[in-house]
Amino acid sequence: MENGNAFKNKKILVTVKAYPNPSKNYLETVCIAGITEEGQWIRLYPIAYRHMPYDRWFKKYQWIEVAVKPYEKDFRIDSYRPDERSIRLGKWLPPGNWKERKQVVLPTASQSLEEIVKRYQEKRVSLGIFKPKEMYDFKITKDEGDWGPQQKRIMTQLRLFGDQPKPLQKIPWKFTYTFKCNDRSCKGHNLSIRDWEIFMLYKHLLEKDKYAIDEIMTKIRDGWLDKMWGADKDSYLIVGSVFPRPSFVVLGVFWPPKTSGNQRQK
Repeated sequence: MENGNAFKNKKILVTVKAYPNPSKNYLETVCIAGITEEGQWIRLYPIAYRHMPYDRWFKKYQWIEVAVKPYEKDFRIDSYRPDERSIRLGKWLPPGNWKERKQVVLPTASQSLEEIVKRYQEKRVSLGIFKPKEMYDFKITKDEGDWGPQQKRIMTQLRLFGDQPKPLQKIPWKFTYTFKCNDRSCKGHNLSIRDWEIFMLYKHLLEKDKYAIDEIMTKIRDGWLDKMWGADKDSYLIVGSVFPRPSFVVLGVFWPPKTSGNQRQK
C-alpha cells in the first residue's frame, strides 16, 4: 500500500466490524476491516460509526468508496485513517450471495495463524484470514460488568459543540475460540472474539428475557460454534492484531456453505 500523507480514494468490501469503545477524541471508535479492490486487507480506524449520518451507515459485505491515508499513529502497515465525510455506499452482497463474497475473500487466505503472525513480525501486516485445521471449542467467561471510570466520564461528559455521547453498553462476557492450525509448529490457540455481531446478538437476546442467561449463552454457542462450524460449512477466521500489542483477536467468521468439489482458493 502506498505511503504519504494525502488522502486517496479506495474501494473496499467491508467484511468485519468490531464492537465500539469509548474515545476521548471521537466519542467512540470502531475498527472496520475489509478488502480493497486490489485484493489487500485494510483497517479503517478510527470511525465513530453510530455518530455518522444514516446515509453513510454501511453493512457487512458492502462495497464502499472512502478517502483514506496511512494512520500516522499506527505502525501496522494496513491501518488507514478514513475521512468519514467521504464515505459513499456501493453494492451490497447480501446473505446467501456467497459466490461473489468468496471471489473477493478467499484469494486473500493464508495457510495458518502462524503464517499471519510471521507476516506481522516481518512486514507489519496485521490482518488476515485462514482456515483452522480443527475448531475445538467456543468458550464464554465473565468479563468486567461496567466501563472503567475514565470511559464512564467520556460517555457522560456533555460537549459544547458537535455530537453528544450515546449510551454504550459494556458487555460483561468474553467469547473465545479454541482451535488448532494446519501448521506443524502450531500448539493451539485461544483467541477472543471482537465481532460486533456477537455482542449485538447477546443484547438482542437479553432484551427478550434478561433472566434467561443460560438460554442466551446456549443460543450464542449454537450459532457461533455449531452453526458456523458445522459439517456443512467451509469456515474461516478473520483475525487482526491489537494495537500496540502483538496479540491477535478474532474479528469475524467467514462461513460459506460447502459445495461439491469445494477447494480452498489462494
